[in-house]
Amino acid sequence: MTLTRLDVQAAEARTRDYVRRTPTFRASPTLSVKLEFLQRTGTFKARGAFNRQLAARERGELDAGIGIVVASGGNAGIAHAYAASVLGVPSTVFVPETAPAVKVALLRTLGATVVQAGSEYVEAYAAATVFAAERGALFCHAYDQPEIAAGAGVLATELLEDDPGIDTIVVAVGGAGLLAGVLAAVDGRAHVVAVEPEAAPTLHAALAAGAPVDVPVGGVAADSLGARRVGQIGFDLAQPAHARGSLSSVLVADSDIVAARSALWRDYRIPSEHGAATAAAALASDAYSPRPGERVAVVICGANTDAGTF
Repeated sequence: MTLTRLDVQAAEARTRDYVRRTPTFRASPTLSVKLEFLQRTGTFKARGAFNRQLAARERGELDAGIGIVVASGGNAGIAHAYAASVLGVPSTVFVPETAPAVKVALLRTLGATVVQAGSEYVEAYAAATVFAAERGALFCHAYDQPEIAAGAGVLATELLEDDPGIDTIVVAVGGAGLLAGVLAAVDGRAHVVAVEPEAAPTLHAALAAGAPVDVPVGGVAADSLGARRVGQIGFDLAQPAHARGSLSSVLVADSDIVAARSALWRDYRIPSEHGAATAAAALASDAYSPRPGERVAVVICGANTDAGTF
């Protein structure tokens, strides 16, 4: 399915009463920062979670007694559990046995039934799909569903409304759900820079190969940017955008991510998680160097992190 600006507009109307319109901060005459870490549940993921569940309810696909199921190592599960609690339906979240105890505890606080399956996300994902098929629960993907991506893209619509002079939007990429939404929302009105850790180059590798491919992942941002393969929706939008020059794909080192995260806290008191700081690292490290006078916006998309590590 091709994601379009109309899908993002529909998501904006559908989720308006459930998510926060996060502010845009002007850090300098040529740099704006989208403070998406102020979103409900601490990340942009709440936007897609509400859009997916609300759209399914409109179509009669969301059984109020069975609810939703999602596989996640963290942020997506938290977002879907929160959305389900607001909408009054049960949620089941499959996580790897290695999932951090603090995130498992938060999921349970949100009312989710947590099932630990396997040592990696891919095993939890497989178990979640079986559960959805057997129980009739609404399956919610962490990033590779049209409604998930469209919901995420609303933040780019807000950004361009708040700061219409923006030339370039810089976003971190894991499975590319956020990137897909941003590309659809922007629809050629701004250049997009997709930033990945060198230790998890799923989009970069896919663009080089001409198709999504599995890559080994690791590094400091693996808890949120640890998808082994870029999502098909994100790739289908990214490949033509990259070919026509409206998308740049860059990589940053772990050391640059750590430095950018520290700088965000030191200079702006922004408590970014490593995955979100990956976008800022592209500018701080010159992996992406703006032209003189180029108006750039960087999306800080999440803050589910240990404040004691700053």
